[in-house]
Amino acid sequence: MPDSIAALPAAFFPENAPQTYSRGDFGPDFRWGVAAAAYQTEGAWDADGKGPSIWDEFVQRPKKIKSNAHARIATDFYHRWPSDLDLMRQLNIPNFRFSVAWSRVLPSGTGTLNSKGLDFYDRLVDGCLERGITPWPTLYHWDLPAALQQRGGWTNRSIVGWFADYAQHVAARFGDRVQHWMVLNEPMVFTGAGHMIGIHAPGHRGLGSFLSSTHHAALAQAEGGRALRATLPATAQIGTTFSCSHLTPWRPDLLRDQRATARANAILNRLFVEPALGMGYPVAEAPVLSWLSRYMKSGDEQHLPFAFDFWGIQNYTREVVRHSPYIPLVWAKLVGAAERGVPHTTMGWEVYPESIYHMLKQFNNYKNAPRLLITENGAAFPDELIDGRVPDADRQAFLRACIAQVLRAQREGVPVDGYFAWSFTDNFEWAEGYHQRFGLVRVDYDNQQRTVKDSGHWYAGLLGGDVV
Repeated sequence: MPDSIAALPAAFFPENAPQTYSRGDFGPDFRWGVAAAAYQTEGAWDADGKGPSIWDEFVQRPKKIKSNAHARIATDFYHRWPSDLDLMRQLNIPNFRFSVAWSRVLPSGTGTLNSKGLDFYDRLVDGCLERGITPWPTLYHWDLPAALQQRGGWTNRSIVGWFADYAQHVAARFGDRVQHWMVLNEPMVFTGAGHMIGIHAPGHRGLGSFLSSTHHAALAQAEGGRALRATLPATAQIGTTFSCSHLTPWRPDLLRDQRATARANAILNRLFVEPALGMGYPVAEAPVLSWLSRYMKSGDEQHLPFAFDFWGIQNYTREVVRHSPYIPLVWAKLVGAAERGVPHTTMGWEVYPESIYHMLKQFNNYKNAPRLLITENGAAFPDELIDGRVPDADRQAFLRACIAQVLRAQREGVPVDGYFAWSFTDNFEWAEGYHQRFGLVRVDYDNQQRTVKDSGHWYAGLLGGDVV
């Protein structure tokens, strides 16, 4: 395997993907941007009346986060947002996806609003607009108020109402200036990693925790959309985001691996999409999901759908699936990139830009699917600051190849009209702490100094009109 993926241009740019392109090839209305999340960047974890979140508590548990890292400071975006937005503008970035910290707005999750928390997001929204940057807030990016976790969190059905109330508060405050909204960030991840395998907050393990949180998150996904629709101007655009990975069987000719792949696809790629479309849960392909009926009440089928204006597609890799007799209920196992001997990022994810094309096609194949945007895509690679530069050729090659696959899908008729790189700056990468760097901009966590990486300069050139 080559030391650098940048040495694999032929694999990255197959004949069916554009070899070169410019911003103009995507059309004048295509939305280019960057993405970030509150808990990963803001810091100021208890400043100005903010309440603790489940992640503030999770990072205090031993051996949960690499190097015992925490996000009490993170990238200090809470205090440094003006200079970060200035840098964003210098890099020609016109759209910024960020998230609102629920416990900064409602320290107890419900009840009394925190005026200082709302004031912070007022300043952030206004600061974006003053610089010609369009704000795209996400209501929930995994940082549930700890006070609500004490009441059961996502396993408590009451969270559907708690979340809808929170959504209305945020929409009422910022709806006069914010046109684009996202409800949830990757519900499959925060239910699976947080409630099934326990590697993310709140650290629960078990099928009951996973299934109950899944159903309540699916209901909240729709109810949050309705809360926004009822509060915002009619012109507002409301979406939500889905994690996804193109899945292929380890042994394509083996029926057991084909069926395992279908089960994995139902859970990883379809579980939250199809209820939103009124199709219900994909029980036929993944029978374990039939146990969701334990948490459903009369009328839930009618409350699961919501007509989103767009879906945010968040893709980083593909997964290869094989049948496994040792993993009950799902009977499937992911075969890692290292095991297969293929190029991979420092997260262990296969470098496979074509995955983004396949997922755009898969989501667009749904009847009544809305327009699509890539709201997260990026890669973690080793970075080194050398004489004031970060020469991250691998990341640049990865982004260039993935964006080519987006253009390929668009040219084949997929209504994809946006791309947001993850992430603007390096940040706290959940259980990985600060070991993984995804940013276009390097952060020195000792002094908070920002250095634009070569990939950031490349992205700025693309957005400025360069042919790449």
